[in-house]
Amino acid sequence: MKIHVLMWIIMLFFTASETYTLINSTNISKLGCESRCGDLIVPYPFGINSTCSMGHGFDIYCNTSSNPPMAYIKNTNTGYTLIKNISDSRLRVSSMVAATRCYSSDGTGSNLFNITPNFTNLPYTFSPENKFTMVGCNDHSWISMSGNKSTGCVVFCTNLEDTQVGECSGNGCCQTSIAHDISYYRTQLRTLLDEDDAGYRKPVNGECTYAFLAEENVFEFNGAIDLYNSSLRERIEGNVSVVLEWAIGNLSCEAAEAADGFACQLNSKCVNSTRVTGGYRCMCKDGHEGNPYLSPGCQDINECEDPRNNPCHGVCKNTPGSYNCTCPPGYFGDPKIKNGCQHNKDSKFSSKAFITAMVFGPLAIFSGIFGIFFGLRRRKLMKLREKFFEQNGGVLLKQKINSQGSHEAMTLFSTAQLRKATNNYSQEKIIGRGAYGVVYKGVLFDKRVVAIKKSKIVDASQAQQFINELLILTQVIHRNVVKILGCCLEEEVPILVYEYVSNNTLFHHIHSRLGGMSWLSWENRLRVAIETSGALAYLHSETIMPIIHRDVKSTNILLDDNYIAKVSDFGASRLIPLDHEQVTTLIQGTLGYLDPEYFSTSQLTDKSDVYSFGVVLAELITGKKPIGVDRTNVEKNLATYFVNSLKENRLYEIVEPRILREGTFEQLQLVGDLIKRCLNPEGCDRPTMKEVAVELDNLRKFTSHPWSPQQTSQDHRSLVLEDEQSDLYEVPLVSYGTTTDSESYYGNTKMTFEENKPR
Repeated sequence: MKIHVLMWIIMLFFTASETYTLINSTNISKLGCESRCGDLIVPYPFGINSTCSMGHGFDIYCNTSSNPPMAYIKNTNTGYTLIKNISDSRLRVSSMVAATRCYSSDGTGSNLFNITPNFTNLPYTFSPENKFTMVGCNDHSWISMSGNKSTGCVVFCTNLEDTQVGECSGNGCCQTSIAHDISYYRTQLRTLLDEDDAGYRKPVNGECTYAFLAEENVFEFNGAIDLYNSSLRERIEGNVSVVLEWAIGNLSCEAAEAADGFACQLNSKCVNSTRVTGGYRCMCKDGHEGNPYLSPGCQDINECEDPRNNPCHGVCKNTPGSYNCTCPPGYFGDPKIKNGCQHNKDSKFSSKAFITAMVFGPLAIFSGIFGIFFGLRRRKLMKLREKFFEQNGGVLLKQKINSQGSHEAMTLFSTAQLRKATNNYSQEKIIGRGAYGVVYKGVLFDKRVVAIKKSKIVDASQAQQFINELLILTQVIHRNVVKILGCCLEEEVPILVYEYVSNNTLFHHIHSRLGGMSWLSWENRLRVAIETSGALAYLHSETIMPIIHRDVKSTNILLDDNYIAKVSDFGASRLIPLDHEQVTTLIQGTLGYLDPEYFSTSQLTDKSDVYSFGVVLAELITGKKPIGVDRTNVEKNLATYFVNSLKENRLYEIVEPRILREGTFEQLQLVGDLIKRCLNPEGCDRPTMKEVAVELDNLRKFTSHPWSPQQTSQDHRSLVLEDEQSDLYEVPLVSYGTTTDSESYYGNTKMTFEENKPR
């Protein structure tokens, strides 16, 4: 009897923190429906028949033939499970011994397996607060759970006297955790040792091993006594509880509010379930009570009528959801402290107080009005930020960060932090501007210099896909890829924070005489090409999920202080599932770099990046822009112009004179052939990015002078001299397309959530 009382005290202790507003409300059940089954209170959405409950899964079956009546829920395979109590988020039901192994006098054992409750397609899952428990000697058991999850327990009994009361660590008793969000489980039970093992302790006749689920800290192991206790099974099933978590449906609060049949009534708030399968529950707002599932909803609590709900010792005035407490007229002090209000008997003091009130009263009123206005505005702003945070997938991102333990990889910045870092997004902090947003240079509180991308547009319907892709991009760690440090989701559109790369774009250094001609030798161009192709090859083949950049261009290749290349701007990138080679997307890219096959079919593959990189290579060795408005129609498109020049054996006419002087004949021939293959109209005939990176790296082997004896004809010499002469003159810069150099620092800030559609 003492053991039973102790177990109930333990269970009550661990449920003290739970909420029971449903049970404590005045309108517990639907009108005309029973609210009790014996000692159990049955609050709506539960009901003692189908007309009194919210629907499937919330029906309570009350057995009135027992004394007192007992309440049950129906599961999908074993019939009915006894309910011990109901709270706002949990049910406690009786435990069931799932597997038993009992031994006879000759030492042989026989197993008995019970069909355990199955709550598939019902609003219940087994809480991780339960422990898989095993009591016995020299046996092992394992539990198979929904979702292909499993675990197990082993019990040893070398000496029964060594078992410790209250300890379940393997000596006669074992407990282990179960998975989250399981709807059913099965158990297996086997002997641990062969029966002819010399060290095997022969079991006593009638000795049994039991395997079952039990709420944590509720089952009390009594040591060797339990190993011989013939009534242990009855004690487990009569006194040990199992915790079930319940929720309504499988939609989140936002989705449920937008759909028909939303359950939360007036003055209540919706709370998302922590289950992976989703669902939600309703709770009364602060200062309200009642059943949030029943009309008219939760009612305001009059704290002034019940001193237990407020500490007011002065004049109490009830307000919706709260109350005001002031001292009576002629008294001053703290009305929330007993004897805190004191009577003012000093007339001089009263006159001084009156004069002070007359002087400072209007100021106080003005300050109060200003404070209220400022407070309302601040509250409105906070609610708006919370709305944007949820709309942009912030809740999902936090859950994934916590579940993956990736706090260091992704930082969630607040609006205040980024505004301070950019001096409230000052014009002086702008380092890039494009059609889709602006890039700012910022300094964080820890003195880190970062680039902050503030976009103009976003497709919020694909927020979940955006969060999943953002988390994968944070795992991209490569010296030639700009690192994403974090994001801010409290604005209307997400703001991304990158590492700061200080030395402008490759486009700037190729096409600006002042910016790049001094260092942009053939050797450095080749190095930049090798670094960029290596980074793209890494994205294609070495990340968790293949990443297609989709907007490879010289304005998206940044250079640091040491002229090391960094690939940037993943706003248009796509993740390719491991079992797909291509996806269908809305066409996106930059004129001049866009893969013609992708443009005509909308089928995006990694070969689309190869084509764009081929244009960058052509840009590197010719010094020409991909689209030149100042060039003839034949030469306007660099990709077409380059391939035609190569076919007509005119490569040396379009290559920059400096490269003719510094590069070798073999290098120029090989790089020209590589560019031609990258620009092949058929994606299947292009090399992979990894092959491109290897070929470029191999170009370093060819170090002989470009003009070997067989190449010293008068024609070649004149070509070099003529081009060298033209290189001495300034050429006016002409912008092309819709993207300028200043627009492209850190690339376009467009962030899209187009749907991936496997082909």
